Amino acid sequence: MSNMDRRSFIKLLGAATGVGLAGAPFITSAAEMLPKKGRRVVVIGGGYGGSIVAKYIRINDPSIEVVMIERDKKFVSCPFSNTVIGGFRDIKDNTITYENLAANNGIKVVYDEVTAVDTSAKKVVVSGGTISYDRLVLSPGIDFRFEEIEGYDPVATPKVIPHAWKAGEQTLLLRKQLVDLPKGGTVVMSIPVTPFRCPPGPYERISMMAWHLKNHNPTAKIIVLDANPDIVSKGPLFKKAWAKHYEGMIDYRPGNKVTKVDNKKRSVDTGVEEIKGDLVNLVPPQKAGMIAHKAGVVGEDKKWCPVNQLSFESTLAKDVHIIGDSCMAGAMPKSGYSANSQAKVCATNIVQLMNGQDLIDPSHTNVCYSYVTENEAISVAAVYKVAEGKTIAVANSGGVSPDLSELEAIYARSWIKNILHEMSS
Repeated sequence: MSNMDRRSFIKLLGAATGVGLAGAPFITSAAEMLPKKGRRVVVIGGGYGGSIVAKYIRINDPSIEVVMIERDKKFVSCPFSNTVIGGFRDIKDNTITYENLAANNGIKVVYDEVTAVDTSAKKVVVSGGTISYDRLVLSPGIDFRFEEIEGYDPVATPKVIPHAWKAGEQTLLLRKQLVDLPKGGTVVMSIPVTPFRCPPGPYERISMMAWHLKNHNPTAKIIVLDANPDIVSKGPLFKKAWAKHYEGMIDYRPGNKVTKVDNKKRSVDTGVEEIKGDLVNLVPPQKAGMIAHKAGVVGEDKKWCPVNQLSFESTLAKDVHIIGDSCMAGAMPKSGYSANSQAKVCATNIVQLMNGQDLIDPSHTNVCYSYVTENEAISVAAVYKVAEGKTIAVANSGGVSPDLSELEAIYARSWIKNILHEMSS
């Protein structure tokens, strides 16, 4: 931890506890919540990565205590949230709790928000005190680079112009705005430059909004402002779906990066043109979850976390591992399936390390399903390996689905059902 990071942390902790720590041992003013009696791994975050790494550490070695810290008692999945926006899935079907996960696997779950991490003392700070660890896993998902969009207020703007890139209230707000769109109204959607969570996600969302509008508001239009030069995942299939089902409804404009937003006018600006919408869905550029920044494990780009791609251990902090959307995992996309795969590899190699054994070479898989209508979906799949320290796609191991397919939609529903069950049991 740099001197500046340490000073910032001490100020933060002093404000929280009412005790200044200058000249005192680090974090000693905060009481230990769970006195550690044996080997312990602390996991921060209970999503696609965190819940699975906690579970599989316990499966692989039940002698290791696992404490999972999660702010919310319910997890709402981003995968399949676009189908909620489209109107043919209930958000309750995307929601899980952790009671069975904890009971079935002997995981201690602490519902609290982590405010700081001291990687030197091997402690995390929550409102109830501190929790010590031998190894720490961060799976905090994403946060947003709001500061890159002029006029964006992190509190006020999402209440008017939702991003819905974290599922839950934002998903329901965007759904309501879509339902309430005036007849013949205009939807404006802004897509940031890659990398971002779920590469095909924005284009699936466009399809889902178009599906709703086709059936309920067929004279409405969708203007898509994509900061990328073209659709970044499954492009030909998305374009085929839009031509087949939504001809004349979607105005796709690549190479248009939004740099400014106006809440009152419901407008966005690309620096060349200001565009107003009756509904604006602005997805901001992204970075690693905030706790990764506080822990000092974000790289020089100030966005993502560099890791050893065999074990997912941070290259910046010993005994700290980062999985899921926050980490830099070579060719693997930022997706729920990737996080699940990384979690299992990370769990295996944490157990190897804690038992003094050699790391095991990983093999990863990823599949991303995208709905284009209520009954049709498309997919992309790949297998990954680590070569010369970098995660690469195995040649000829996957690819995109050959066409729009009702069978792919069936596979997709099976996938979400099974993966959410694995996370919650």
